[in-house]
Amino acid sequence: MDATLYISFLVVSAGLILMPGPNVLLIVATSVHSGCRRGLQTVMGTTSAMAVQLLIAAAGTAWLASTLAESFVWFKLVGVAYLIYLGCRHLLAAAQPESSRVVPINGAGTYWRGFVVSLTNPKTILFFGAFLPQFVSGVYSVVPQITVLSLSFLLLAAAFDSLYAVAASAVSSAVNRPSVRRLREGITGLLFLGAGLALAVTRRE
Repeated sequence: MDATLYISFLVVSAGLILMPGPNVLLIVATSVHSGCRRGLQTVMGTTSAMAVQLLIAAAGTAWLASTLAESFVWFKLVGVAYLIYLGCRHLLAAAQPESSRVVPINGAGTYWRGFVVSLTNPKTILFFGAFLPQFVSGVYSVVPQITVLSLSFLLLAAAFDSLYAVAASAVSSAVNRPSVRRLREGITGLLFLGAGLALAVTRRE
């Protein structure tokens, strides 16, 4: 494939991935509350969802992507409601006595939470459908180029999101003491609410 196009794709993709959105806020919230391991499991979930969306965008047509995105608008409401529920749950825990705690989520639950929240973003599939073709050269075979671009995007997303998880886990170690449990729950709750708001205002355009 064209080397100039590929380098441009990597630079643009890195800039887009680094912009905080619902996925990043979810990863940071999970890492702050439950540590690096749970944060990285969330990254696995969000990356898996993006892989599904990339597959649809690469294999489908513009009509298919638009139709699915239209359906996902309703699915998005589920993701927003879920994130708001999580945020309120942690904020309530912050206001409760020391003996009251939010039950920690297990690894499978953390993975699926990341998967569902990432998948419920209706803009993502349309973005992939419009974004990837711009970096495909007409000189070479299309399928190998789309494959390389998709895998490169997923690897970049997984790498940068993992850095967010590792960085946020440093905060987790600082606020994991019983004396600041309420602070940790409050921070986590606000981050979940922020992720819900970010997902709610996401548009298809």
